[in-house]
Amino acid sequence: MGKKLLKNTEWTILIVSVMLVILGLVALFSATQSTEYGEFKRQVQWIFISIPFLILASIIDYNVIVRFSTLAYIVIIGLLIGVLFTPPISGASSWFKIGEAFSFQPSELGKIVIILFLAFLINKMQVRGRKEINKIWKLAIILIFSAIPILLIIKEPDNGTALAYITAILFMLFVSGIDKKYIIFSIAIVIIVAPIIYANLPEHAIKRIQVFLNPGSDPRGAGYNIIQSKLAIGAGEIFGMGLFKGNQTQLGFLHPKTTDFVFSVIGEEMGFIATGSITILYIILVTKSIYVAKTAKDNIGSYIAIGIAGIFFFHMTENIGMTIGLLPITGIPLPFVSYGGSSLITNFICIGLLLNISSRRQKAIFVE
Repeated sequence: MGKKLLKNTEWTILIVSVMLVILGLVALFSATQSTEYGEFKRQVQWIFISIPFLILASIIDYNVIVRFSTLAYIVIIGLLIGVLFTPPISGASSWFKIGEAFSFQPSELGKIVIILFLAFLINKMQVRGRKEINKIWKLAIILIFSAIPILLIIKEPDNGTALAYITAILFMLFVSGIDKKYIIFSIAIVIIVAPIIYANLPEHAIKRIQVFLNPGSDPRGAGYNIIQSKLAIGAGEIFGMGLFKGNQTQLGFLHPKTTDFVFSVIGEEMGFIATGSITILYIILVTKSIYVAKTAKDNIGSYIAIGIAGIFFFHMTENIGMTIGLLPITGIPLPFVSYGGSSLITNFICIGLLLNISSRRQKAIFVE
């Protein structure tokens, strides 16, 4: 049985994630030389802390893990409420401070919890068949439980992470067999409501959108970061300026260069070859995650894998998009590459679950 599990495991997913971690460490090593490599050293520590989570998530049957998802959901909602009463950091109440050097972001771990819980909930709703999800009251229950953490995260405020949740949930609902009429209806609602939402956005959010459309309108203020990011990536050209030699990186023009704009650091110092390689690695990671979802042995495994694919897809698209000026800046980290303990642990748990699901796969289940 053990050999069969190892043979079925989609090891490409683990290999790709390790390659991304290595590229991230190289970038952090260069970006943190002015601070005596503080964040680089802590990132290495977080990697070692994350490994046991990866192993546990990959060896404990995911159906067993899902049994505790209801309790985990209750706990994470409690943490998301509690974090609202913490002192704001960079304008958002998103972190619990742990000593002087470390902090914990419950919304990061919440991504896993929500995916597991919704996989459990959707599967329960479909006990009499996959089409059962199209009953209004069942769909309403799923959407209500999905909305609670999203609204709490928006309250922090952390709109970027809220969008990551929404993306994962949409991926899961799409795979669950939801009727096309709901998809069309939702698109129509978004088109109608979007102008109203925009008119009621907080001032800083509207400012970000305006600067995204025209960074030059405030080059020393809200448009500063995106302008410096594009300058850095452009200066790297094909092969980069070399480690420790990037002007925007080493002279402090990029901020924050270890988290939101680490892709810009890579572009400036390692060039298009490195950034192109990273993009390809993420595409492989997302497509392999979708393949695991398609070949999972049961609905729960499929929903978990596709939810994780949604998380990776959103983070890849948003972070890379914002650093090159194609999407608004939202403070979304680049998985495995950006500095951050909560993010790294969450991402490794995601990888562990994908390995877990792939090792037990049998056949495609969400094609009808």
